[in-house]
Amino acid sequence: MQTATSIQPISLTPGAVEQLHTIMESQNIPGEHGLRIGVKGGGCSGFSYVLGFDAKTEQDDEFEIGGLRIFMQKAHSIYLLGMEIDWVDGLNNRGFSFNNPNASSTCGCGTSFSA
Repeated sequence: MQTATSIQPISLTPGAVEQLHTIMESQNIPGEHGLRIGVKGGGCSGFSYVLGFDAKTEQDDEFEIGGLRIFMQKAHSIYLLGMEIDWVDGLNNRGFSFNNPNASSTCGCGTSFSA
């Protein structure tokens, strides 16, 4: 069984951490769950981001950011290494934004990319 590692392949801004803690509390997410960050095929540019609370699996690496347990499948790190997740709360846009240095292009919605 893998334990949490101090190496953080991605980063979360303070605003994102605060919003994720708020979501965990308001939706009564179980304590053993963590934030799953990953990718899946699809979306307008080839890959879509996965962001949600889930239980840890054997394929996951685990690390901690701002008191949040983060789960990421080992195979996804090639697409996500160095990515920053932010929370945007503006007049024209509200939600999580993904700044991914591995993306060769992104779509207008900001949740899909190609590598």
